[in-house]
Amino acid sequence: MPAEKQFNKQEALGRALDAFWSRGFEATSMQDLVDCMGINRASLYATFGDKRALFLATLESYDGGRRRMLAEFERRFGSRDAIRQVFLTFARGASEAGDNRGCFITNTALELAAHDGEVRKLVAAAQEDVERYFARMIKKGRDSGDIPQHVKPAEAARGLLASLLGFLVLVRSRPQAGLLKAVTDEAMRRLD
Repeated sequence: MPAEKQFNKQEALGRALDAFWSRGFEATSMQDLVDCMGINRASLYATFGDKRALFLATLESYDGGRRRMLAEFERRFGSRDAIRQVFLTFARGASEAGDNRGCFITNTALELAAHDGEVRKLVAAAQEDVERYFARMIKKGRDSGDIPQHVKPAEAARGLLASLLGFLVLVRSRPQAGLLKAVTDEAMRRLD
């Protein structure tokens, strides 16, 4: 009779996500994962598969959190503020002292998407979802009069996505509060 798992799978997955998010896929060793997850190597393989399968599971877990975050913003805020909150959420986590993890999906895009087709598809789907979110908020804003009618949802959403992706790189490399505020303000001007 097989032994029962003696760990919480979601907690272990969360610890693996933290490791990959902090170090990236390539720089995170299997021993790093065993150590941070608090499980033995055999349990890791039996539960999650190899390192790549575990990484994909953490990416999907993070993406689920991203979708829940956007849904919460859409529910709680008006159209403009729902867009601004995306930028502000990442800016709040940035510190000039360092240890800025940015966005796990964007970090993954920079590290792996160019040479891993499956990862590229997951990253592209997440980016397209954010773009649709921006377009949906712009349409709501146009309907409510919060955003002028001349703002084209599809075009403005693409521009906002490009601004957000650049912003997320800056969160990691140049996390100065003034710079991040200026980029956010400039992105929001697309809605004027």
